[in-house]
Amino acid sequence: MSADRPDTRTLELRDVTVRYGEVLGLDGASVAIRPGRVCGLVGMNGSGKSTLFKTVMGLVVPDSGTVAVMGLPPGIARKRGIVGYVPQSEEIDAQFPVSVADVVMMGRYGRMGFTRRPRASDRAAVVDALERVELTEFADRQIGQLSGGQRKRAFVARGIAQGADVLLLDEPFAGVDKRSEATISRLLRELAADGKTVVVSTHDLRALPALCDEAILLLRRVLAHGDPRDVLRPEQLARAFGLDVLAEGD
Repeated sequence: MSADRPDTRTLELRDVTVRYGEVLGLDGASVAIRPGRVCGLVGMNGSGKSTLFKTVMGLVVPDSGTVAVMGLPPGIARKRGIVGYVPQSEEIDAQFPVSVADVVMMGRYGRMGFTRRPRASDRAAVVDALERVELTEFADRQIGQLSGGQRKRAFVARGIAQGADVLLLDEPFAGVDKRSEATISRLLRELAADGKTVVVSTHDLRALPALCDEAILLLRRVLAHGDPRDVLRPEQLARAFGLDVLAEGD
């Protein structure tokens, strides 16, 4: 394949720079991630991880460079449900009368048209997603009644129900219980095995080699990309964090 012709199966950023006024969010970031992979995104706060996710989602337009999500511009990919996003946290009104199944069904809205009337295929996708995150028995429970880990699983289920080919997860293990952590980890591996592209922003460096096929070390530009064991070498981490993070027990 020509170097100038993107692989339409790949998530790719080429020399992407993003500025927020005088603040540099990304600085010539380039990376390509193939399908069927779980990729860990590592960097300190302010390193550009959230900006990278927003750029892939088409919520931020680069000042320069290009982004292609399975060969499409990010905004189009998002509207077509090709790329999905699971945020680190969502503000939930504990009294808001929406069930777990309702939250997961939101992942199907892009496929329903203006009426947002669920079809049999939409309901089946919700049932399958809830089963995969082990929340079937909580389908009718009000979302605010779930634990933090269960809520995180519900939002992961929403991403699964969406049927996205590229799934971005921002700190999916933050504040979750061990069962939820194990369930989400298993799911990410299953999604990759199904041919999805999974990108996980995480501070849990010790779990990265077991979870991820590859890792990206980010400090507004891509400092390293490859096997997690190579990316997480102390000398590499020192470039991004200025210290031996693993030695500090992070």
